[in-house]
Amino acid sequence: MDRREFLIAAGAGLALAATDIRGGTEVAPQKHRATKHGKTKVSLVRTADRASGIQRAIDLLGINPVKGKDVLLKPNFNTADPFPGSTHNDTLTHLILQLKTMGAKSVTVGERSGPPDTADVLQDKGIYGLCEKLGVGLIDFETLPAGDWVRIMPEKSSWRNGFDVARPVLESPCVVTTCCLKTHGFGGVFTMSLKLSVGITRKKNMTELHSSFLSMRRMIAEINQAYAPKLILLDGIEAFVDGGPGHGTRKRADVILAGTDRIAIDAVGIAILKELGSNSAIMEKKIFEQEQISRAVELGIGASRPQDIELVTDDAPGNEFAGRLRTIMEQG
Repeated sequence: MDRREFLIAAGAGLALAATDIRGGTEVAPQKHRATKHGKTKVSLVRTADRASGIQRAIDLLGINPVKGKDVLLKPNFNTADPFPGSTHNDTLTHLILQLKTMGAKSVTVGERSGPPDTADVLQDKGIYGLCEKLGVGLIDFETLPAGDWVRIMPEKSSWRNGFDVARPVLESPCVVTTCCLKTHGFGGVFTMSLKLSVGITRKKNMTELHSSFLSMRRMIAEINQAYAPKLILLDGIEAFVDGGPGHGTRKRADVILAGTDRIAIDAVGIAILKELGSNSAIMEKKIFEQEQISRAVELGIGASRPQDIELVTDDAPGNEFAGRLRTIMEQG
């Protein structure tokens, strides 16, 4: 068994006893976690320091969903393009260390890249060595056998015959995701936590997604019915405000977000893009009218309006920035 095989085998430890998940079943919408005030909490830390920013952002949520759990960590490794084209290796490292500090029983990184082969992306980014160094598992979803893909057929779906999701995602007791802050120049408009879920689907599903320009953004939202991450981290230290997903116009935002609600994370992320100054697809449409978000709202995946989102910070720079974002969100 070589190093790559070992890491994949280690990741296979995520597989649990058989569940009642079956291909072709209809999937109930995943509900978001709200605070006692009926709002969903998004933490915001204004910083350029990933190590402290990640810890502070997670601490501000006041939750620990990973303690004692086998965690599946889904990054943004669609390609090996430099951050924010893909998850920064330092972000992945510090997030893994934080999850271990929080008492995670194990951590396994899982991803499916595309168009490049996932193995090539992981190799180019040095993820095999990083996972080995940190003592975590690694699953290349692209190498999963046919039996480890589950056909999901949500009710009233824009997909013609459903889509396939990697079984380790469906069977994981705790999924954590980490996304970037960027626009998407090929039909998605933006790519943050909702669109990150495209990487849990089978590569052959991409032919339908990429050829469905009029319904693409709805299809992206619908994938998110299949699972619900327990923790989401967005690295917005830099952003693509135009172009993307691999290359684009960069601006510094110096912000880390964390939460449990994909709609809320993306809504705050779009507000940041608006604050930075972005392309017309972002600037000329209200946040909750963006099709990824409006479809996700219809499906009950998360917050349904800006007033449902509580921004929490821990210092004056963060509070001042959050105030500007609240105004943008209220105006749309």
